[in-house]
Amino acid sequence: MHSNRLSYGKNRVFDFLVLWILPIGLLLLLSALFFVTNRNVLHKFYYGLFSAPTLLLLCLRPREIKELLREPLAIAFLLFSAWALISLLWSPEHHPDTDLFKRPLHTFMLFAGCGLLLHYRHELFKPIFFSAAVIALVVCACNLVVFIQAYEPGMRMIGGRGALDNPLLSSHVFGFFCVYWLYVCVTTQRLHVLWFSVPALAIMTAAVIATGSRTPMVALTLSILWIIFISRNRRAALLIIALLAGAAALLFYPEIITTRGSSFRLVLWDMSLKLIAEHPWIGHSYDSELYLTLADGYQLREPHSFALGVLYYVGIIGFIPWIFMLGWGLYKSLKERAQPLFILASSLLAYGIGAGLTEGGGILSRPKEHWFLLWIPLAIIAGLSIAQRRRSVLDRSAQPLKPEAFEQLCSDAHVIEADGLGPKVLRLSDGRFLKVFRPRRWYTSGSFNPYSERFANNAERLRTLGIPTPQILALYGMRDGSSAVVYSPLPGLTLRQALQSLDSSLRESLIERFGQFMAQLHERGVYFRSLHLGNVLLMDDGEFGLIDIADLRIFPSPLRNTLRQRNLRHMQRYPQDRAWLFETHFEQLAKGYACIASQGATNKIREQVLALAHPAT
Repeated sequence: MHSNRLSYGKNRVFDFLVLWILPIGLLLLLSALFFVTNRNVLHKFYYGLFSAPTLLLLCLRPREIKELLREPLAIAFLLFSAWALISLLWSPEHHPDTDLFKRPLHTFMLFAGCGLLLHYRHELFKPIFFSAAVIALVVCACNLVVFIQAYEPGMRMIGGRGALDNPLLSSHVFGFFCVYWLYVCVTTQRLHVLWFSVPALAIMTAAVIATGSRTPMVALTLSILWIIFISRNRRAALLIIALLAGAAALLFYPEIITTRGSSFRLVLWDMSLKLIAEHPWIGHSYDSELYLTLADGYQLREPHSFALGVLYYVGIIGFIPWIFMLGWGLYKSLKERAQPLFILASSLLAYGIGAGLTEGGGILSRPKEHWFLLWIPLAIIAGLSIAQRRRSVLDRSAQPLKPEAFEQLCSDAHVIEADGLGPKVLRLSDGRFLKVFRPRRWYTSGSFNPYSERFANNAERLRTLGIPTPQILALYGMRDGSSAVVYSPLPGLTLRQALQSLDSSLRESLIERFGQFMAQLHERGVYFRSLHLGNVLLMDDGEFGLIDIADLRIFPSPLRNTLRQRNLRHMQRYPQDRAWLFETHFEQLAKGYACIASQGATNKIREQVLALAHPAT
């Protein structure tokens, strides 16, 4: 009994951390620089709400480490970090700073946390990113108004009252969210989203330009080229026109780029290469100091190139896993470009690579602006790859379906279910089923994660758990905001139909088996809000399957008792289901449930059913 309570408590802690704390931590990591007073506050947010919870999650379930170590990006980062720590052996410092050992751990927790979040709560990723982008948009819009009102020649905009206090560093974060809005403009199929994202893109682009930094312009150009290459749609063609217009403007006004010269970049790179040549293979050590003194005596501590920084500190040996991470991130995203989130993550990475050509130099740092250039995009790609390997993220995207193509698809189809707006479920002429989901309001979760994608995603995840579901064949998105899924139906009768055709003794046996099946769902973390006898199939082979699964969540752990009771309360709303399951044959249902679930969970079910059967007067 004590062991069961301990296991139950560990599961509740795991669920709370991964379902609630990690999303908050990621949101603050992406947006806190816009409203906190200094970077130390960002560090505390990240350590307390993302890094430390992720470490605790890995300790609670060590098997998650195994999934993490199957990811090439995670392995490459570990190799890179291990070599960086080994380089401390030839450190010029006699007593290396202990903080140097924490930084790789905190960065690795970013990879691990993104993997856990995108596996267990992937439906929150888009709302989190959107919320952070809106915060950035509002702050930048306000700062632009103030900047324009007080503008004088030579002024450069910074991030305002937040921790962003440097124009160049601010431009990294502005450009990061500029790429996000560009991605939305290129990929969204909803017109009202496009009307919002285009002005948002214009505002973020203006914010980048107002910083007066040329590095993000190079980075944005590289990111646009990558989006054109990976998307290959009509909107990407508009980006080609925009790039050509930008190139033409530079031909007529080259001073936009050339006014400030090279900003000593060529001199700094030459000096850095000479220092790198002193220890080309092993580098100068992770914690060595880099001082570059210009002719006027001004001293800089960065080579203004991420690649040169890696070569200086950890040499060619450390450079190999570092460059592998960049190459693999782009390759993996190109390979999986059917999933739109890979387009976003790789576009952010392309932006970071472009910015890193002429900026930066530190290899492992605390959370700050440079994380937006490499570590955050790489962690997102790693997390998406892990989640896709675990079948929690779809490997396909919705294809656009024109009205005439929809009419052709539905020709000679038999309507199974309809509402006031038209058909909802149709049996096509070739035996496949088409399920249509009407558009929801823009502020609901359905605008971020269409119900057709939820249906398909739930089907894939349930199949990995060994629960039969319809085979997904195609996903479609339509101009009016509706979405649709085409699938192969499961052979069999609904459990309600099957029970109607059986006598009392056979009905008892089938209900006992259904109790076992329901317990299996609960023990595997499946919370099917719409669970009733009409959504459970008794298939031709005698096994149970689930249909109409858009309204379903899969939790990381076995369901807590309150969710199990809530699931049963929903089933008791149907008079015939209530008569069979909770009045006439409840003992058989409970007996089957107890074969799989714990005695405590079964007792809670009994209490809930008895309480409804004998309400207090």
